[in-house]
Amino acid sequence: MNKNRFVFLLFLVSLITVLQAQEPDNHQYFTSYDGVKIAFTDEGKGSPVLLLHGFINSGSSWNKTVLKRELLERRYRVIVPDLRGNGHSDQPEAAEAYKNDAEVKDLVALADHLRLKHYIALGYSRGSIVLAKLLTTEKRITKSILGGMGADFTNPNWDRRMAFADAFSGRAELTEMTEGAVQYAQSIGANLKVLGLLQDYQPVTSKAALSQIKIPVLIVCGDMDLDNGDPSTLKLLIPNSTLKIVKGDHNNTYKQENFSQAVLHFISED
Repeated sequence: MNKNRFVFLLFLVSLITVLQAQEPDNHQYFTSYDGVKIAFTDEGKGSPVLLLHGFINSGSSWNKTVLKRELLERRYRVIVPDLRGNGHSDQPEAAEAYKNDAEVKDLVALADHLRLKHYIALGYSRGSIVLAKLLTTEKRITKSILGGMGADFTNPNWDRRMAFADAFSGRAELTEMTEGAVQYAQSIGANLKVLGLLQDYQPVTSKAALSQIKIPVLIVCGDMDLDNGDPSTLKLLIPNSTLKIVKGDHNNTYKQENFSQAVLHFISED
């Protein structure tokens, strides 16, 4: 990342921080299975839709998206957690807090806490990785959307995950691939140790497990987004899945109108 681009990124981060500070804090909290406090927002009435954020992010990343606005306008109930280690949720620094699919267990606990009988679930980027694991056990999800993701996360030794884990944990020198992400995390005051742990213990869902998913799944990805593998490969692994390619790259696709249109069309189908 060159100096001018990094300075511009810092400006954008500062602007976003100011704008978010002007918004009212409407977070609720519950205590998960192991005592970790999880923050979430719960807005609107109607059929519940769970939105899961990506890496170095929080649930607030959905606030200015076309999708969240249109879901609320169409009278869906929109539930957005800060996954553990992020945002307003607790950020424990012990490895035990992230092992054994802790984030997945949090989502089950959240659905229990809200007494959801059924819901639609959408993840973007790393949120899709967490959601994929949830789909292998959670029976209350009726439809699911995996955004910004190919099939590389099915590899427990995925080189990209391991590179970011090493970079954020300080176990390796920064590279062209990891430097920008670490600098961005530092610029917003994120906890690098926690981010490293999130990568160390990121959920892994095998290809065999994906093949057992029975509900309808939409895979939606930007046409310039192949960092996490080919989404067409992911489609082949999930039996009842549909692939939609829209214009965009990894960092902006989920914010756009075309992404929202694809999701809303999918969830409104019988």
